[in-house]
Amino acid sequence: MTDSPHTVSDVMSHTTVAIGSRALYKEIVRLMAGWKVSALPVLAGEGRVVGVVSEADLLPKEALRRDDPGCLGALDETSKAGAVLAEDLMSSPAVTVHADATIAEAAQIMARKRVKRLPVVNDPGLLEGVVSRGDLLKVFLRPDAELGAEIRNRVLGQISPPLRIDAAVEDGVVTLSGSLRDRSMVPLLVRAVRAVEGVVDVRMDLGESPPGVSA
Repeated sequence: MTDSPHTVSDVMSHTTVAIGSRALYKEIVRLMAGWKVSALPVLAGEGRVVGVVSEADLLPKEALRRDDPGCLGALDETSKAGAVLAEDLMSSPAVTVHADATIAEAAQIMARKRVKRLPVVNDPGLLEGVVSRGDLLKVFLRPDAELGAEIRNRVLGQISPPLRIDAAVEDGVVTLSGSLRDRSMVPLLVRAVRAVEGVVDVRMDLGESPPGVSA
């Protein structure tokens, strides 16, 4: 069984906006509003990503308006509340991803680092695009027929000897039906089908093969 071939490069936005380290606070807010994004990569030199300014990095300045001097909490938040330039506001080093990373890998990075957008960089660290949570969810828009074909070709079709199993897909939910004598293969099948980008769930409708018939 082979892995699903879909990578960050399939869903990322190649046209994006970025800022330099000397970008001003108000310019950053204006760009975020104009491009409808929640974060901007910060570039240095020929386009190397050195950090990211997010809405979370900008909010401490608004919190500073409160009378309570302890409302900001962490020292980092206090520092950002008084910052004006991107280089003082940004989170660094930037959390990035490569274009050839799988969509699952990108999703894991976003979840672990609690970020909504990832700059996509090449090996030297130069910006190639941006991938967002919404971009990663695009895989769930794949047509059922396309999912079924990939499951049959890249999952079921790679098993030797061939199984008497077919896959039906409805609204992203895959039902594997047919005969399967070796029930130890069920977890393997489910895991392999779930790895196909766009699969919402996997259900089993499997019976045992008739005596003397191999599954």
